[in-house]
Amino acid sequence: MSIENEERSCINDMPENVLPVAQMMPNNSCECKDDKRKKMLQEIKCLEFAIIELAEYLDTHPKDEKALCLHNKYCKELKELKDVYQKIYGPLTINYPCNKWRWLEEPWPWEGGNR
Repeated sequence: MSIENEERSCINDMPENVLPVAQMMPNNSCECKDDKRKKMLQEIKCLEFAIIELAEYLDTHPKDEKALCLHNKYCKELKELKDVYQKIYGPLTINYPCNKWRWLEEPWPWEGGNR
């Protein structure tokens, strides 16, 4: 069975009250550039939260294959989403490699900037 099929089967086997992270996001119809950025940041936050919660659950339930599969899926999605975000909007952390120092391009928080 391929990894993609394993991911799909582990999601299909999840209880109905467990939603994919993307479904936790509020549905905003406005798609201007700033809204897309905020939406991506919100999805990053949701994925990070879900990964931490699943990791804590797995600390006490290490043999739960469905939870492990979901944790791995969210980790992969988070990495891909962060890569896309950082290529478009710049680094989220100091650890992201870039060709120029982009930290100074945004206004500082006291100047009205809020990342």
